[in-house]
Amino acid sequence: MISTPRGISAPASCRAVTLTLFTLAGLALSAAQALAHNVTPGDAGYIQEIWGVHIIPFIYLGAKHMVTGYDHILFLLGVVFFLYKMRDVAIYVSIFAFGHSVTMLLGVWYGWGINAYVIDAIIGLSVVYKALDNLGAYQRWFGVQPDTKAATLVFGLFHGTGLATKILEYQIAEDGLLANLLAFNVGVEIGQLLALAVILIVMGYWRRSPNFMRQATVANIIMIVLGVILTGQQIAGYIAST
Repeated sequence: MISTPRGISAPASCRAVTLTLFTLAGLALSAAQALAHNVTPGDAGYIQEIWGVHIIPFIYLGAKHMVTGYDHILFLLGVVFFLYKMRDVAIYVSIFAFGHSVTMLLGVWYGWGINAYVIDAIIGLSVVYKALDNLGAYQRWFGVQPDTKAATLVFGLFHGTGLATKILEYQIAEDGLLANLLAFNVGVEIGQLLALAVILIVMGYWRRSPNFMRQATVANIIMIVLGVILTGQQIAGYIAST
C-alpha cells in the first residue's frame, strides 16, 4: 500500500475520489448523446482524411481516448478498488489490456462491428457488474464468487469491441492501417497507465482513512448508479434509432 506523504491527509484523498466520481456522473448526465467510445468530430475528420502511416498522431489519439473515456476509467477504478498489491494490480490491468487490445485490433482489421448503442450498453453494465462484485453482492445473492480474472478479460473484450465499432464508422484508410492501429493501441495503453497511476496514488491515500470501508461502499454504490445511467442512455438511444 502506498504511504501518505506529509501534508496530504486521508480525508483529502477521500474527497478527491468523491469529487472524481461526481465529475464522472456529471459527464454522463450532461452528454446529449452518451457514447462512451465516441470520437470527437475533429479526430474523426483527421482519421477520414489521412493516408499512410502516422505513428505519433495515432499514439496521441489512443492516449486521448483512454484518459477521456469515463467508461474505461470507471471500470478500471472498479477493478483495482480492493487490490492492495502491485503484483495483483499488474495482473488484472494486463488482463484488461489484453482483452481490450485483441478486439480493438481484430475488430477494425477484419471489419467486425456491433451496434454502437448495444456495445456501449454492455460496457455500462460492466461498471455495474464490477461495483456489485466489489460489494460482495454475488456471494450474498447466489452464494458464489465469480472468477474475477475471467470477468475482467470478458469485459476487456467488450471495451475493445466498442472502440473498434466506432473506428469502423469513420472508415480509416487501409494504407498504413496495421501500423496506425498498433500505434493507437500503444497510445491507449499509455493513457491507461497514466489513469492508473492517478487512481493508485489517490487510492493509496484514501485507504489510510479509518472510514475507508464505509466510504468505499458509498463509492461503489455511486459507480453502480453511473453504470445504470450509461446503460439506460444507450438503450434509449438504440430505441430512438430503430
